[in-house]
Amino acid sequence: MPRVLLAGESWVVHETHQKGFDIFTSTRFDTGADTFIAAAAQQGVEVEQIYGHDVPARFPRTVEELSAYDAVVISDIGYNSFVLTPETWSRGERSANSLKALVEWTRAGGGLMMAGGYLSFQGINAAANFARSPLAEVLPVTMLPGDDRVEAPEGAEVSETGVAHPLTGLLSGAPALLGYNEVHAKEGAEVVARVGEHVLLATQQVGSGRTLAWSTDIGPHWCPQPFLDWDGFAPLVGGMLRWLAGEGGR
Repeated sequence: MPRVLLAGESWVVHETHQKGFDIFTSTRFDTGADTFIAAAAQQGVEVEQIYGHDVPARFPRTVEELSAYDAVVISDIGYNSFVLTPETWSRGERSANSLKALVEWTRAGGGLMMAGGYLSFQGINAAANFARSPLAEVLPVTMLPGDDRVEAPEGAEVSETGVAHPLTGLLSGAPALLGYNEVHAKEGAEVVARVGEHVLLATQQVGSGRTLAWSTDIGPHWCPQPFLDWDGFAPLVGGMLRWLAGEGGR
């Protein structure tokens, strides 16, 4: 069974409620990956999630630690969370750069996926900041220098390119999406599907490894409930993760 590490796709919401004269606050924790993880399990793929607030301390920092996994998915969590470790941020000490280790691991045969979101690729106000990160070397897409979000409340249609690829056919009949990060395929990358006129799913061989860009969310709001409920969602998730793990063709 392929083993996948998912980093991110969680958040903490702190709200202020004002009711006339009185004000109080409330805090809650949310995660957007439950349906994705369940879909992977249905397809025989094990996904371990490191929540966003745990990434600075818990994300693997060496190739040896990453070797416990067949693939790594980064979803809706920015560059800072990987490089501002507790040692560096709180104590001003040197620490390993986990993104450099991730690139080395990928080139040596690992599978790396970035999924879209407000803190993926460049993200809102370019706060995700991956265009200037080591991951820019190996992802199959180039990123804009600024905010790359495209909101499509009216719905953006999904279309396959017809390229000969193991993932072709998995997005046939897919429901519309509500937004995505605008990215552009690198020379040598294979674009499997588009959302509107832009890249939705692209892949690339990197050394002995594989990389995949999925430019929309793996949960709401960009990936809406009809998409998650679609009977093709689980095969799509399983197909992407198994391809990253080295199964199937190129």
